[in-house]
Amino acid sequence: MVTIQKPKTKTENAEEWTLRILNDIFGEKGGEKINVRLWNGKIWPNTAERPATLVLNHPGTLRAMFLPGTEVGLAEAYLYNDFDIEGNIEAVFDLANSMKTVLASKYKKVKILNDILHLPTMTNPRPNGKNGRKAARLSGKRHSIARDKKAISYHYDVSNDFYALWLDNRMVYSCAYFQTPDEGLNTAQERKLDYICKKLRLKPGQRLLDIGCGWGGLIIHAAKNYGVNAIGITLSQQQVDLANQRIEEAGLSSHCKVLLQDYREIDEYESFDALASIGMFEHVGEYMLPIYFEKAYQLLKPGGVFLNHGIAKRENDEPQHHPTFSEAYVFPDGELTPINRSLHAAEIAGFEVRDVESLREHYALTLRHWVQRLERNHAEALKYVDEPTYRVWRLFMSGSAHGFAHGRLNVYQTLLLKPDEQGFGNLPLTREDWY
Repeated sequence: MVTIQKPKTKTENAEEWTLRILNDIFGEKGGEKINVRLWNGKIWPNTAERPATLVLNHPGTLRAMFLPGTEVGLAEAYLYNDFDIEGNIEAVFDLANSMKTVLASKYKKVKILNDILHLPTMTNPRPNGKNGRKAARLSGKRHSIARDKKAISYHYDVSNDFYALWLDNRMVYSCAYFQTPDEGLNTAQERKLDYICKKLRLKPGQRLLDIGCGWGGLIIHAAKNYGVNAIGITLSQQQVDLANQRIEEAGLSSHCKVLLQDYREIDEYESFDALASIGMFEHVGEYMLPIYFEKAYQLLKPGGVFLNHGIAKRENDEPQHHPTFSEAYVFPDGELTPINRSLHAAEIAGFEVRDVESLREHYALTLRHWVQRLERNHAEALKYVDEPTYRVWRLFMSGSAHGFAHGRLNVYQTLLLKPDEQGFGNLPLTREDWY
């Protein structure tokens, strides 16, 4: 009697095809960076200890990850737990270059795609209705005040308690300034705030405006330690509420306050001795840079200075043809501008560029602190946000740390001067007082 064997289903064949795809996509070099654990416990390439483990949670994981063919699709497979990452998540981003090399071959790309189609169509549930973090869907004119408020709220009005779990004790949400690589985050953030005040050369009685002030860390520090009268503005109501509460608790209500206001809505011509914008610049938009710098120029007194601190991309980066994960789930409408373009816009507005400093390595260190603190507080974080939201920040900050460490991203502090009618600025001849 002849026994006819029933053909294996896609699910039954999934292990064989998954291992073949892993070898094709990552190859030997990929296996040096991470392990991959399949849904059935199988380990690729072997059981040697490595910095990170990619956990494939079901037989269709690689199809869910790669078939969409977009950065957003790949990220969503992680956000909604088609796969997980154990260990040092930043190590996973080292695979990007080897993947790009493999997928540069059209033949190889078609072969891998055909292999992926042998895997079952499976994904974990995506959020429905009002529950769960979904990609941003903004309406209205891009970079209008109304739309910018929605974009800022999407990112910052998540939960003050969530941010407090992994930021420093002042809740400074921008690049710290480290003296040594092993320095603590609280110390490095306090040094950053003081460094900004020194660059601005603040003096008692001066007026300071912080554009995009977050939870008020800079204006509180400046009022307390430099005797200035400071105003902070933000488009996040949650930031306004907590910042003003902290100001009151510090006994500084007569010296500083935070307002829910867009920079374009301030109408105080030549009223401020100094301006700061720390980590807000990325929300402005490149075509809005002339308006941004013109407004800052109008607000400053002659002889005043403006410290603009913002992330920049490289001039020779290839343009993106699809929405990025950051645009979809992190900073909707956010735009990174090469430093030469922002300097050009500042000079057109009338500013004189007096100093430009890259803090690229400092941001990599800052982000690693944030990721480690977030991961340590995973269970606590889930009291305030859902698992996909936690994963958005873990993925975004780890990828950013990798980008800063390897030079794909940079962050610059630019000191701009508004000369008086005679062209004077009354600045010292050296930077000695900064240090």
